[in-house]
Amino acid sequence: MFQATKIPVLAAAVLAAAALGATPAHAAGTVVTHDLAVTAAQRQAVLDYWTPERIAAMPTGPSTPGAPPADGPDGAGFAPGTAVDRTIGRLFFVDRGEDESCTATLVAAANRSTVVTGGHCVHTMDLIGNDPQWTDKLLFVPGFRDNTRPYGAFVARTAFADTTWVSDDQQSGHDQAFLVLNPDEHGRRAADVTRAAQPLGIGLPGSLPAQEFGYPRAAKQPGHQGRPEFTGQRAAHCWGQPKENPGNDEVPVPRGQWGVPCDMGGGASGGPRLTAFSEKTGYGVVVGVDTEAWYLHADGSLCLDQTPDCTRYLFGPQFTTAVTEPLYQRAAAA
Repeated sequence: MFQATKIPVLAAAVLAAAALGATPAHAAGTVVTHDLAVTAAQRQAVLDYWTPERIAAMPTGPSTPGAPPADGPDGAGFAPGTAVDRTIGRLFFVDRGEDESCTATLVAAANRSTVVTGGHCVHTMDLIGNDPQWTDKLLFVPGFRDNTRPYGAFVARTAFADTTWVSDDQQSGHDQAFLVLNPDEHGRRAADVTRAAQPLGIGLPGSLPAQEFGYPRAAKQPGHQGRPEFTGQRAAHCWGQPKENPGNDEVPVPRGQWGVPCDMGGGASGGPRLTAFSEKTGYGVVVGVDTEAWYLHADGSLCLDQTPDCTRYLFGPQFTTAVTEPLYQRAAAA
């Protein structure tokens, strides 16, 4: 399987990210803060809501009977026993009355309680771009596996989203958000329980070899469909050389949307895109999140008709100093 080569600039970038501290004055207008579950009663209500039975009843994608399992760079399970289990988890929430899930990642922060995910996992609009709403009952379960919670569950306390995203969900470059988690029922912070957090890399090139992780609830390929890794029960991953979504005149796409060929469907949103990843340790550098799928022709041009020569990519914004840094600073200091 793909093993990323460590890039010398990463060390400096990671140190810079880890050193981010209080929010500078100029960042205040770019971040919207929203309280989710602050009181003990609110936290308990979220825990009571997400029962194993409710989670098991969440819908999943179609399955093709008799199809042999397929594993490859566009989708495979990931062996347990590394930092992936302790840092990447399933994020449950309610969106306009519907039970939903995304993926989120515990990242290094002074409060030991910060996760990064997709903006549309915390704030959405309706199908015609109206009625903006925050999602509700957010619960992060690191290492979720076969409907178990090996490291417990953490109720999200506060969401941090970009002002542009909150006002216009078509601005895909801003589709990223951070959550600060409440301690668990024993008063422990998330990173103290898992004893792990992934480094955050801001401003790194999107072209670096990457891994994408997620908890998809669906897949296109028959060899993926119906398996635990593609029905939200276990983490899946894709890997390879990222491409940038080029868009076209018919579908303009902002620069900075990167991704690898990937068959992970709904539920993988918010999952991390990591570079300098070690399969042995499960650590990498989180340089973006995955938010939407597009098809590309072999020459890298956008494919809108999904013809057989097209490949499905899972794209998402690369972390930048303009969008990501203010969000992270506010969350890490909370």
